[in-house]
Amino acid sequence: MLNHPTLDQLKTMKLSGMAAAFEEQLQRTDLSDLSFDDRLAFLVEREHAVRSNRQLTYRLRRAQLKLNATVEDLDHRTRRGLDKATLNELARCRFINDHLNVLITGPTGVGKTYLACAIAHSACRNGFSARYLRVPRLLTDINVARGDGTYHKLLAQLAKTDLVILDDWGLATLNAEQRRDLLDILDDRHALRSTIVTSQLPVKQWHEVIGDPTLADAILDRLVHNAYTINLKGESMRKKHANLTHPDHSAQ
Repeated sequence: MLNHPTLDQLKTMKLSGMAAAFEEQLQRTDLSDLSFDDRLAFLVEREHAVRSNRQLTYRLRRAQLKLNATVEDLDHRTRRGLDKATLNELARCRFINDHLNVLITGPTGVGKTYLACAIAHSACRNGFSARYLRVPRLLTDINVARGDGTYHKLLAQLAKTDLVILDDWGLATLNAEQRRDLLDILDDRHALRSTIVTSQLPVKQWHEVIGDPTLADAILDRLVHNAYTINLKGESMRKKHANLTHPDHSAQ
């Protein structure tokens, strides 16, 4: 009779993992040989697993990753210049503890965004916060935030995020205000947080795209000199995986 009040109390305290495990114990007849410590450990482990999964779900939702990508699902059959040793190192997320950056370059469709999201997914699994951002939209959002008074709040949110993805870097030359905005973001993160940048342009061309030589030096100094650099190669993965109809088939 004492079991039901205990179950109710666990649910009242929002210990849903322990409550589920306790219900299972009540229904099983093969646990009589287990000690009190073993049965308690089983309850605690279940609660820990439930909370960990809940926290991971929360971090992934906040990250707003463009793709549901994982390191385990990366395609290694296609040669793209992706070194497994480097990938495994990044998946361990020690680069985030060391406040290092990751620069991923290569032609369109080669898998830059997927790789960036896969690394960010590993970061979330390892307890870090992450955020995916496309640079063109970010610059627009910053401009809007400056107008509605939330500019400093937006920068503060980015500054405290463990890992930020800046996708589609260098699609257009920056204007003076955009250069200053990116410098502010990267200066807040320099040596404190980690940033992943993806770009179709090789790093050596970033200086020109930023525009102003002085600000370009300042921005790249905060990105390049403490970063892993991955240069992906090959044909577009979208083209490879597209289910295209052969012209001869369409004529049938």
